[in-house]
Amino acid sequence: MELKIVKIEKPEAINFILGQSHFIKTVEDIHEALVTAVPGIKFGLAFCEASGARLVRHTATDEEMRALAIQNARALSAGHSFILFLGEGFYPINVLKAVQAVPEVVHIFCATANPTQVILAETEQGRGILGVIDGFGPLGVEDEEGIAWRTHFLRQIGYKLG
Repeated sequence: MELKIVKIEKPEAINFILGQSHFIKTVEDIHEALVTAVPGIKFGLAFCEASGARLVRHTATDEEMRALAIQNARALSAGHSFILFLGEGFYPINVLKAVQAVPEVVHIFCATANPTQVILAETEQGRGILGVIDGFGPLGVEDEEGIAWRTHFLRQIGYKLG
């Protein structure tokens, strides 16, 4: 077995969700979940099929996001993994529960816009995702000023009231 690290390649402002699923139906079901959860959403999804033709299956409402999803899925090449890129201005918080509710989805590794590295194990059979490094480690502990900034920010962007 060999460990590998694959960096997710994307523009800084773009969010993505990385997960594992178990069936080719994932592609259509996640697509339907997304457009139902957020009408007009822009996204690209790629799924690494683990048996049969073993293709990178894909769908999208945005061609740039589709290309990004395919590029990263090919770099990962981990069976039954999927990667979903959300167009600028769309966020995991608005779709994560809908994605998790898709019956084929078995695990979400991360949902982030941070720089991300994926830790893979590779054997003679193939690759599997062990985990992710999402962003960077903390530099300290939040103080009163940090608490005030956080609470103000969440209200400013509409995620909390008052």
